Amino acid sequence: MFVSLRFIWLAVAGFIPMILWPNWGTVFILLLFLGVLLCLDLFLTPSPRAVTIRRSDNTPVRFDESLEVWVEISNRAARTMRGLIRDGWQPSARNTQPEHRLHVEPGGSQRFSSVLTPGRRGTLRTRKLTVRTYGPLGLGGRQHTHQHEGEVTVVPPFRSRRHLPSRIQQLREIEGRSAVHRPGAGHEFDALREYVLGDDVRTIDWRASARSDTLIVRTYCPERDRRVVVVLDSSRASAVRVGDETRFDAGIEVALFIAALANAGGDRVDLLTLDQSIRARSSSEDKGHLLHRMATALSQVFPRLLAADWTILPPEVSKITRQRALIVLVTPLDSAAIEEGLIPILPVLTRHHVVLIAAVADPELEDMVAQRTTSDDVYIAASAEAQKQRNRKMIQLLNRYGAEVIEALPAALPLAVGDAYLRLKAAGRL
Repeated sequence: MFVSLRFIWLAVAGFIPMILWPNWGTVFILLLFLGVLLCLDLFLTPSPRAVTIRRSDNTPVRFDESLEVWVEISNRAARTMRGLIRDGWQPSARNTQPEHRLHVEPGGSQRFSSVLTPGRRGTLRTRKLTVRTYGPLGLGGRQHTHQHEGEVTVVPPFRSRRHLPSRIQQLREIEGRSAVHRPGAGHEFDALREYVLGDDVRTIDWRASARSDTLIVRTYCPERDRRVVVVLDSSRASAVRVGDETRFDAGIEVALFIAALANAGGDRVDLLTLDQSIRARSSSEDKGHLLHRMATALSQVFPRLLAADWTILPPEVSKITRQRALIVLVTPLDSAAIEEGLIPILPVLTRHHVVLIAAVADPELEDMVAQRTTSDDVYIAASAEAQKQRNRKMIQLLNRYGAEVIEALPAALPLAVGDAYLRLKAAGRL
């Protein structure tokens, strides 16, 4: 039970008769009067336990969007229920209206809506719903906290989605499915047609030409149904913040973009998240929408402060495919982690697959290099320049081992990786 502010003001007003008739009888009568009113009000207060609670379903929402959720209260008491309810969403859910006014007739129900603006990805939960009911006089009431759980899954934002149509259009041009045909170097046989001026003479099919009065050439199309394996590094190196997010969050954008593009190109996509073990996996061969499944799986993964164990990657890739594949490794250019973990297994990967390493560049390095106003700024600029030099040497080392490296700012990295995929697709290297 609890007493309201109205009861406190009523008790304060009781000092007036105490001043006018200052004796113990007045005090006794006043306390008896207040006690009887409070007990009567509490007796007439409907129980906050006599409710049935329903919640909205778990609807996934993107990190940079808002979602309306609702809770419905049904009154099982014999009296009208007046009061407040408070929904206990965790702070990162950013509930705009945690409290609501309650007024439900006997046997009726009332629905309360709130807008959540999540402050992080993952699963946001509420485990408690507090119901507070008042008596008819409003002097006091009852309160009970129900253990009633609700949750909302916050998936990555996928901000680079708006660039997908232009890249898919380029993909169609490569494959010859649009009005503009851009010749590629695909290796899969497509059809036979008559020779026209400008065709490569190496594509002439002499057997078919011998059975015809004209020269016949073979046409090829870029390979389809190839394998693209995206590997996200979720080790401690990916926990470093770049701007308002971590390197891992920027890597998620790369994974979603290349997966959507490769899926549109008819290739099979597999996703692995790796540190000391495989944290999450998804494949285009599974049932359901690929991007939805990948975003839901990645929403539950956060970088761990452990070094990456790259030795588990080659066996995992072998389990996924035995044919030549494009392996996209999204990992920072951390010299110690790469030299000790990634370099030893790179020859195993590059021997059978095309390896593309995508690394997030730190925009603060450029700002540090440009700022040289004071002596402290000069030392900071020198340190930043040294870090850039180490990154360039690391890229050269990875290139010598047969891997292609792309380093770009977080917003530009998904597009750069997508363009590299299109380039490889057009060159027939997949």
